[in-house]
Amino acid sequence: MSNGAASGVAAFDFDGTISQRDTLLGFLLHVGGPLRVAAALGAESPGLLRGVRGDDDERDAAKERVLGRVLRGRHIDELHDAGRSYAQRLPKGFRDATLERVRWHRDSRHSLVMVSASMVYYLRPVADGLGFDHVIGVEMDADATGRVTGELVGRNVRAAEKERRLRSWLAERDLTGAELWAYGDSSGDDHLLAMADHPTWIGKRASRNA
Repeated sequence: MSNGAASGVAAFDFDGTISQRDTLLGFLLHVGGPLRVAAALGAESPGLLRGVRGDDDERDAAKERVLGRVLRGRHIDELHDAGRSYAQRLPKGFRDATLERVRWHRDSRHSLVMVSASMVYYLRPVADGLGFDHVIGVEMDADATGRVTGELVGRNVRAAEKERRLRSWLAERDLTGAELWAYGDSSGDDHLLAMADHPTWIGKRASRNA
């Protein structure tokens, strides 16, 4: 996407890319406890299974329903507080090689943006600690009293939605012509890496795409 602009942007997925493993389930357990999470997963298991088999729309819908079952009715401030405490647990599971790339981009004065289907409540504290400029992630809608409605703000940030949200962020900051690096580890990052000048696969996809 580069058209000669001097600015550089580095976009990083989180789960499997910066973190070695998925972090969303751990956050839900941290907030809702094992019984509530198990009940939500059990109730939505048919939709989750269809998602695993390739139905992306059902995968996103089932994820939203699980999040709603666990988080509905909680005050949004509780999610931010839980996110800050949960974020403190995560750095021990980060990939050293990816952190080296983050440092290189930061030292190169590139804009760093995290683009993830995980929740902003813990991604933002993590991103602040790593020197990122912005986080694009999943967040819950809240009513006028600050209580979570059970619905997402926008769509699940996966696949084509990652590309759409990143392009929107780039346009808002007049960075559409910036040289773009992108890092991901799964099929949910295909669109993100396809739009980059310098795509880099992490983990198992790295050897598959070598």
